[in-house]
Amino acid sequence: MINDNLSFLAQSIKAWGKECGFAEVRITDIDLSIHEAGLTAWLAAGHHGDMDYMATHGLKRARPAELVPNARRAIMVRMDYLPEDSLPNWRELEMAASRQPEQAVISLYARGRDYHNVLKTRLRELARRIETEIGPFGYRVFTDSAPVMEVALAEKAGLGWRGKHTLLLNQHAGSTFFIGEIVTDLELPIDTTEPPASSHCGSCTACITCCPTQAILAPYQLDARRCISYLTIELKGSIPVEFRALIGNRVYGCDDCQLYCPWNKFAQPSDQADFSVRNGLDNARLIELSGWTEDDFLNRLAGSPIRRIGYRRWCRNLAVGLGNARRSLRKKQLPTDAIDAALQRYALHPEELVREHALWALKQ
Repeated sequence: MINDNLSFLAQSIKAWGKECGFAEVRITDIDLSIHEAGLTAWLAAGHHGDMDYMATHGLKRARPAELVPNARRAIMVRMDYLPEDSLPNWRELEMAASRQPEQAVISLYARGRDYHNVLKTRLRELARRIETEIGPFGYRVFTDSAPVMEVALAEKAGLGWRGKHTLLLNQHAGSTFFIGEIVTDLELPIDTTEPPASSHCGSCTACITCCPTQAILAPYQLDARRCISYLTIELKGSIPVEFRALIGNRVYGCDDCQLYCPWNKFAQPSDQADFSVRNGLDNARLIELSGWTEDDFLNRLAGSPIRRIGYRRWCRNLAVGLGNARRSLRKKQLPTDAIDAALQRYALHPEELVREHALWALKQ
């Protein structure tokens, strides 16, 4: 395919991407060698915690060409996920929710459908559009589903810059968006009309100082082992005791570093119904969720990213939240009968992991 045809195809891909629901589409080369030393140091420090797959794949994460034969380019996309009916003061409302001990806080991105499925479906749709135009070509679609340094690729493509919390930031959309990519053997022209976004964080350290567990050790340095998202989602075993009180009422994930980031005043509501809130997870109470049976959990959260942690860890997280709520209410000399009853049930749970956290909670 001659260069003119490739340039036309690249423009068409961007238009098709918008039709598939992506807020932005950009094209980059896949050379991430500049990130290999930093990745090696991060892994050597053990900051990946129990995410053994990170160490297993090692430098493969910085070498997308090992995933797709003859790979040349990455078609990078982003999709906003802030629920479309979010109020202008959504950040203040979310901050307030974390201060209501009996409310269960679920990370914003997880209140609707599983983004893995949503983005992969749209990326495959985009790939089929390309295939219809030019015939079969080599590619794979990814979204947080393979050993790829996606933020580095997205930054290289010009979709934003890496914030001090290590998330991607965009001047027009904050950080409330997902990213995904099609790694392909097509030698499409790279976006060079604008240089990659430079950092616009300046001297701001809001994301660092607001982190409840001080997981951001320094600008751009995250110790996942301290991160509440890691502790409530990725960690399969017991949550270290020193972090349990700091987790507060966060049952799945944590948005604090995004809520306090001033760039998220520009966050864009999604036009995708998939990310609308389901099961009332924007205003659920810990007691209510603790009443779910395993069948309730599986049925209500079908198609949700929360389902991936399983009922066992769901109960573990709720036990911690209930324990923290119990402590808060007792300090105010308020009754804790309903919480005590829920924790007594958890103390008899068939899983040792749940019993352990429930017994800890009953001592709060």
